Amino acid sequence: MKKRRFIFLLSLCICVIFINFEALLGSKVVNKIQKENKVDYKVEEENISENIPKIVIEEEQIFHGNLLLVNSEIPVQQESIKSDIVNLSAHNELTIGFKLLDNEIYLSEEIAHRFSEMIAGAEQDGVTNFSINSGYRDFEKQSRIYQEMGSAYALPAGHSEHNLGLSIDVGSTQMKMADAPEGKWIENNAWKYGFILRYPRDKMDVTGIQFEPWHIRYVGLPHSAIMKENNFALEEYLDFLKAEKQINTSNKGKNYTVTYYPISKSREINLNDQSNYEISGNNMDGVIVTVYE
Repeated sequence: MKKRRFIFLLSLCICVIFINFEALLGSKVVNKIQKENKVDYKVEEENISENIPKIVIEEEQIFHGNLLLVNSEIPVQQESIKSDIVNLSAHNELTIGFKLLDNEIYLSEEIAHRFSEMIAGAEQDGVTNFSINSGYRDFEKQSRIYQEMGSAYALPAGHSEHNLGLSIDVGSTQMKMADAPEGKWIENNAWKYGFILRYPRDKMDVTGIQFEPWHIRYVGLPHSAIMKENNFALEEYLDFLKAEKQINTSNKGKNYTVTYYPISKSREINLNDQSNYEISGNNMDGVIVTVYE
């Protein structure tokens, strides 16, 4: 009887030890699996981070692009001048639908294409008597114009947008732009093609320049649309972006995210997806990254 009891107790002890050992072993296995999963998860996170598109912005990017601010206080940098300046009189394909004041009209080839698209749009609206009176000017020519016209209507050499190759003085072959259908059409419609009326009638206190119905400047979409909607001069728009940091908008079926980044040295910027993007400096202290579908 005692022997049977002893065997029973011994068996019971062995079972308890085995169960505890199995539980302990099971706990270690689970912990091991959890640790392995944790490592795998981190690896996956690192892979995801590596796959996020990144762009590197160098400090000199501040002085390149279509949103550069140039005025009496902020000068043109040599590297800011468009590199594709051409004599329009030597490129008939770039002057369809409008006339040139003379044979010495120079302009960025890219901006000339944009202007041609706008003139084609005006023609569909029955407005056809356009001319280009001035485009890109070198510093010497700008200096002569400044001496002739004075500070109310011109800026000194190195402080004019004409020195960039982004601005055009548009005329009418029929009458003064202030009275011409061409002037009214430009004021109401240029923004649809990425152009702005750079010196509006109600912004002299901002721009320092009197109303010029002939002077347009390319900034591109969606910026021209935002400026038109909010009645911003370029100075006001760049201040707005700096204050807001990021804005979302849509135009012509495209969704845009416009972000201002201060740049004091080279920096890396992550993009959220594989969308297209454009970068422009503001010619002061940062860049504007425009992401679109």
